[in-house]
Amino acid sequence: MTRFTSTLIGTGFGLAFVLANTGPPLSPTVALALRVVAVAAVVAVLALVVAIGRRPAADPGPDGPRMRFDAFFGAVLAVEAVALFGGILALRALDAPMQANVAWIALVVGLHFFPLARRWRARSLVFTAVYMSVLGLAGLAMVFAGYPGWAPLVSGAVTGAGMLTGILASLAADLRAAKAVDA
Repeated sequence: MTRFTSTLIGTGFGLAFVLANTGPPLSPTVALALRVVAVAAVVAVLALVVAIGRRPAADPGPDGPRMRFDAFFGAVLAVEAVALFGGILALRALDAPMQANVAWIALVVGLHFFPLARRWRARSLVFTAVYMSVLGLAGLAMVFAGYPGWAPLVSGAVTGAGMLTGILASLAADLRAAKAVDA
């Protein structure tokens, strides 16, 4: 896998979460503004990936993160897929509003980062796991408390915006660190 594969995957999912979930109850103007900001964030991510990609990759050392797309990763994704589709079927069986789906997706995607963070020794993924899981749970709570219209915003758009913000911050820090080494 390439150096920025996980970054680009996360960026794509962050953008998808924002684009798919910035609708009512937001006004069309606010929804459009959020979508434009999300697309601008993706352009910034791509620019940072290109800038950082031109520099030699740093060795993470023996205690650094070791992201591997191996059998363990495949098993985590398989469990995630079963949980995603099984949960959505269960929500349908419970006659939950459709807005519960995005909250469930955010929860399951967030939870899938816990074993990966441990396996890859990537503490930054723990924050992502907690952030997404909490927003997924908040969206489910909103749905079952009678406010389903807000779940896509909280569990979808805010989750995606947080992913994009975290990726941008991480890449900007990497670029600053690389420039500091060069100086």
